[in-house]
Amino acid sequence: MRIDAINRVSQLYQANSTKRVAKATDAAKYDSVQISQMGKDYQVAKAAVAATPEVRADLVADIKSRIQNGTYDVTMDMLADKLLAEEI
Repeated sequence: MRIDAINRVSQLYQANSTKRVAKATDAAKYDSVQISQMGKDYQVAKAAVAATPEVRADLVADIKSRIQNGTYDVTMDMLADKLLAEEI
């Protein structure tokens, strides 16, 4: 087995030679981001939803007062319709 043949193989493939890399152009220095109109609209809608309370206190207070007064009446048909409407 000859070890000195490795030098010849590396010369064949030019494994030891290096090449200079060209410098990047000025256009590649800056990154930019463009947000679509749909993305902007989504951001506005998300902010509006975040600003609204989860519970509408005016409706809750009305129902509570009607329950306490005994005037809150829900029929079984109304309840069934509401349950079915939520499932669909």
